[in-house]
Amino acid sequence: MNRRIAGLAAAALVLAADQASKAWIVHGLNLPEIGSIRLLPVLNLTWVENRGITFGLLNGGGGLGPALLVLVALAVVVALLVWLWRSERALVAVALGAVAGGAVGNVIDRLRLGYVVDFIHAHAWGWSWYVFNVADAAIVCGVGALVLDGMLAHPARAPERDRLADAGDGR
Repeated sequence: MNRRIAGLAAAALVLAADQASKAWIVHGLNLPEIGSIRLLPVLNLTWVENRGITFGLLNGGGGLGPALLVLVALAVVVALLVWLWRSERALVAVALGAVAGGAVGNVIDRLRLGYVVDFIHAHAWGWSWYVFNVADAAIVCGVGALVLDGMLAHPARAPERDRLADAGDGR
C-alpha cells in the first residue's frame, strides 16, 4: 500500500475511533450523568471536560485561549500532513497520520463543545494517570513511533559520499 494512503488511512481511522468512542461515552453510556464507572481495579471510565491542552495544562485560559489552542492545533496538523506527504517510510507516515487524526479529533471537540471529552482513567497502587481519550492515546503512540524510528539506523538515508567511502574501503 502506498505510504501516503496508509498515513491518511491511519488519520481517518483514529479520527473515526475517537469521535465514535466519545459519542458512545456521552450518548450511549451517559457518562456525564454517571461521572465514573469502574471497569477493572486499575481502569475507570471517568468523565472529564478538558478545557486545557495535553494533560489539562493551560486549563481555564479564558478569552482567546480556546481559539488560540484551535489555531495552533490546526497549524500543527498542516505541518504533520506536509511531513506525512514527504515521508519515505510507511511507519513514519502511519505515525504522523495517527498524531494528525488525534489532533483533529480533539479540535473537533474544542470547536463543538468548548472542551475536549476525556474518559479513560488508569490508576494503580495509589498512582493515577491523567484522564485521556482515544485521540490522546493515538498521539502518544504516534510520537513514540516517530521517536523510535528516529533512533533506529536507516542506511538508505546515508549521504551518497558516505556510501561511496564505505564501498572504497572494502566494507
